[in-house]
Amino acid sequence: MAHLASEFAGIKSPNPFWLASAPPTDKEYNVRRAYEAGWGGVVWKTLGSEGPPVVNVNGPRYGAIWGGDRRLLGLNNIELITDRPLRQNLREIKSVKRDYPDRALVVSLMVPCEEEAWKAILPVVEETGADGVELNFGCPHGMAERGMGSAVGQVPEYVEMVTRWCKASTRMPVIVKLTPNITSILGPATAALKGGADAVSLINTINSITAVDLDAMAPEPTIDGKGTHGGYCGPAVKPIALNMVAEIARNPETAKLPISGIGGVTTWRDAAEFLALGAGNVQVCTAAMTYGFRVVEEMKSGLSQWMGEKGYASVDQVVGRAVPNVTDWQYLNLNYVTKARIDQDACIKCGRCYAACEDTSHQAIAMSGDRTFTVKDEDCVACNLCVNVCPVENCITMVEMPKGQTDPRTGQVVGGYVNWTTHPNNPGATCAAE
Repeated sequence: MAHLASEFAGIKSPNPFWLASAPPTDKEYNVRRAYEAGWGGVVWKTLGSEGPPVVNVNGPRYGAIWGGDRRLLGLNNIELITDRPLRQNLREIKSVKRDYPDRALVVSLMVPCEEEAWKAILPVVEETGADGVELNFGCPHGMAERGMGSAVGQVPEYVEMVTRWCKASTRMPVIVKLTPNITSILGPATAALKGGADAVSLINTINSITAVDLDAMAPEPTIDGKGTHGGYCGPAVKPIALNMVAEIARNPETAKLPISGIGGVTTWRDAAEFLALGAGNVQVCTAAMTYGFRVVEEMKSGLSQWMGEKGYASVDQVVGRAVPNVTDWQYLNLNYVTKARIDQDACIKCGRCYAACEDTSHQAIAMSGDRTFTVKDEDCVACNLCVNVCPVENCITMVEMPKGQTDPRTGQVVGGYVNWTTHPNNPGATCAAE
């Protein structure tokens, strides 16, 4: 079993699994339970300024998307930042940090986009002994309409400005939480770096409406006959999160910026994927809300066992290992050829692969009278659709053609390296192979 101790932006924790700022981290009771369950760190639910209290709805706060087996794929929430008094939160943070000095405790913050508001809240948070602060520039609902959350995160100049204010007003590490509701994540990430951020965390929730009540004719969750857009999270957002993490990790200007990966982490494998694409740790919310805090036990044991099997002695040895293999489409080898292969012993003769390929792809699968399905190499373009629709794992696989063999579909010899920047289909290209 490998060593899981982690250090992120100078903050140490016994493992890289943190609970994200969300309902599970809203009070002392929850956070203590989380630490006892084995979480390495917690980002306390977002605190706001002293003053008029935040008021949350008292009706449904969550909408959901389920898979066919009722497995929760995504949550849409319309909850705002904490509605508990600032001073009460601060007392509880101080108490918890005193009793769990070895666990990471970061405090999420969101106040008006005014320097004095940030300068006022940072010292009182610092006094609790918290390990760092996370600037919530990502919330897409409720607070954004008040000029906070994603309303700040979508404007790089604001991100840089507020980050700079905070770095000048606290000794604590400053983590900037980025919104995915933007064309390119690199703008705000670069701005956070210019402002002096010690790290970034991403992604925050995606602006969404998950469903419409067709009787009430209103978005869900419905509050007294009306609904609103909310923040979408859970396993369904993981592909978007992975891409944005990778974009920051492989961009030369932001590559050295520590990243806390957030978005659909449900298993140890999800965590390993985030780490491989450049995240230094991961934050989890929906999985804990679905399965309870003990879900971290499987995450820790699974990651540790996998790392041991692969020969990784520490989390740091995993971080960023896949980044060099993330590239732009134009640099892919166009002369790498695979073909689909069907394991006849594993095939259950359902015909999904045939229907998908015949109707929507390249008519590359033949069906015999006894419902035996075989691949026609001369028509197979290796699109992988059959693999993805097959209900039997590993029944259909993609097999690389040996170099030097003629591709029956194109008549071309497999081998060498073809690249879009020099391909004849690319206007202006000068040669076909290199």
